Amino acid sequence: MNFKYILTSSLLFISLTIQADTERDFTNVSLKTTLLSKNIYMLEGVNGFAGGNIAVSVGDDGILIVDDQFSEMSKKIKTALSDITSGEINFILNTHWHGDHTGSNAVFSNEATVIAHDNVRKRLMTDQKNRFGDSPAQPKEAWPVITFDKSITIHFNNETINVIHFPNGHTDGDAVVYFVESNVIHMGDHYFAGMFPFVDLNSNGNVLSYSDNIGAILEMIPEDIKIIPGHGALSTREDLIKYHKMLKDSIAYVQNNIDQGLDLEKIQSKELPAAIKGWETGFINKESWIQFIYQSIKS
Repeated sequence: MNFKYILTSSLLFISLTIQADTERDFTNVSLKTTLLSKNIYMLEGVNGFAGGNIAVSVGDDGILIVDDQFSEMSKKIKTALSDITSGEINFILNTHWHGDHTGSNAVFSNEATVIAHDNVRKRLMTDQKNRFGDSPAQPKEAWPVITFDKSITIHFNNETINVIHFPNGHTDGDAVVYFVESNVIHMGDHYFAGMFPFVDLNSNGNVLSYSDNIGAILEMIPEDIKIIPGHGALSTREDLIKYHKMLKDSIAYVQNNIDQGLDLEKIQSKELPAAIKGWETGFINKESWIQFIYQSIKS
């Protein structure tokens, strides 16, 4: 099978997230700051790809951020934070291990405590390989120093912050971060707003459990919550419901074709059904998305 056309957009995304930051030019990239509640902000890259969206908690206790993009964005992150409040970063929460969410760990760890799931530390400590590219082990300064298995709760800036692991979705180390009093949740890469997601099968991700995880999160969150996606625009619970439907429709579509005896290449060659056709707007094209689902079903 010829995978060249299948992996074009996936290869682009992974090269941006996993390979060395020096391969990218961040000169024109800036950060947009949006106030979501009394003390929670969202930092979002504009004019180029900065990495994953950042959540910021500020208050009397200091500064806590969720994810920290690429290392070359660290100065721009500090500048954006200084426009909100003074002081150093106290805590960094990583939603998963990919470099567009953990790239500034080593830069900020001299002032901040990094917290993440057990598997995030394991993967940052060791070389990671997949068909898209290699990511060498990160320096010790980038490793989380506090890790957890199922969940951890942080009490900071008069906020209950629940950090909850959802297994084998985007990777095997994913967490969502729920700011309870502010009614804001950072989904990490369990949510790519308005587009097909990347599911890292090489990091034990799986589309089926990814979809199940979204269903569990929907049961957990209230109607009026504000949702920060790993990538894409600020969203509502209704947006996440539509995303979940797309995931379920996609899985059912591929499973139905498998049941009819079609192989991967034949399924990829077909036109997408109307229910999921409009989601091919981001990093992941139709062929790659079908491949992720097919391999998840077959695993």
